Amino acid sequence: MLNIEDLSRIKGFRFPRSVIGYAVWAYYRFTLSLRDVEDLLAERGVTVSYETIRDWVNRFGHQFAAKIRRDRSAPTTNTALCC
Repeated sequence: MLNIEDLSRIKGFRFPRSVIGYAVWAYYRFTLSLRDVEDLLAERGVTVSYETIRDWVNRFGHQFAAKIRRDRSAPTTNTALCC
């Protein structure tokens, strides 16, 4: 997941940076729907609407998606195929 330092752009919102960061991260990392992320947060005791999550994703999503792609390991090719 992203560090708090990566969330410096997120200021002045009702929810803490960690909640916004987690919601956007989960949306992109696991390709969840907005309602799935809403349910995921609700299970953790955070009541937020999917419209709010959509706003967060639209505002901060590109930054988060780029960081996830950058941190993901490169795919490896298996050249030693067994016959």
